[in-house]
Amino acid sequence: MYLPTPAGYNPFVDPSTDRALKFELPPAKGNTLSSLCPVDRMPRRRRNKICISIIAIGALNFLVYTVMYAALGGDAHNGEALLVERPDGTTQVAYYLRGHFIHTLDGQEAEVSRRVWIYSYLHSMSVFVTSAAMIISMLVLARPHILATMRDGWISGQTFVTAFGTIVILITSAALFVFAWDFVAQLGVE
Repeated sequence: MYLPTPAGYNPFVDPSTDRALKFELPPAKGNTLSSLCPVDRMPRRRRNKICISIIAIGALNFLVYTVMYAALGGDAHNGEALLVERPDGTTQVAYYLRGHFIHTLDGQEAEVSRRVWIYSYLHSMSVFVTSAAMIISMLVLARPHILATMRDGWISGQTFVTAFGTIVILITSAALFVFAWDFVAQLGVE
């Protein structure tokens, strides 16, 4: 028998207190609901604070990288380490930073010390790590909404979150590997 629902009725709100009802699933046999995903094992408030902190640190790292890129005139990944012959006839390794589209279309190249070159290269690599950490943190923050909205689609919300997180980690790892390989190769110039 069908009964009409009163106007303004919401089955997820307790009418006596106007507060949202909380539904909890019973734990599965030998398993608890919180063990479904590692991020669910941590209290939500603490997890959100950690994610927001990671996002802030990543944004600050990107800002510092941008300022240093502009101040130095480029970065070491775009530059190179070369054996150069000095006017006195000696051969020595020279470290160059290069910035694309700074001052000209070809960029600008500046010789720097080994220390500055190493700092610049490592800071370039750290941007990959912090950017990936920011994306994963945003995914963790959005996960409850993704799970709730992707229930009836051709892919479940949990599968989407897992696949997207895995893709971010794989791409970041590959880019970091390429940068690290080039960094070690450039350091080997002597």
